[in-house]
Amino acid sequence: VNTASVAGEDGQIGQAAYSASKGGVIGMTLPIARDLMQEGIRVNTILPGIFNTPLMNAAPPQVKEALAASVPFPKRLGNPEEYAMLAMTMIECGYFNGEDVRLDGAIRMAPR
Repeated sequence: VNTASVAGEDGQIGQAAYSASKGGVIGMTLPIARDLMQEGIRVNTILPGIFNTPLMNAAPPQVKEALAASVPFPKRLGNPEEYAMLAMTMIECGYFNGEDVRLDGAIRMAPR
């Protein structure tokens, strides 16, 4: 299970390099899944949106609140447990292969 970012699909102004690096992870998911199928290895990628992380916990409360308000539904930041749930589903479901999955509360990043 790889990790990219919604920025790999919704790059923002000034984030070309970051967006390209995440887009590279997204772009390699299916070809690597095909390359490794003979070994019985599956490859999937999670594209997280805005999550509660130790880095986010260092942000001022008003910044966290504004970011949470930008998420369509549910109007909050993602939790690491939700990421883990999706990763476990990808691992446990044997037919889950070659997929890039957004985990983002339906957010689409604005240009800025």
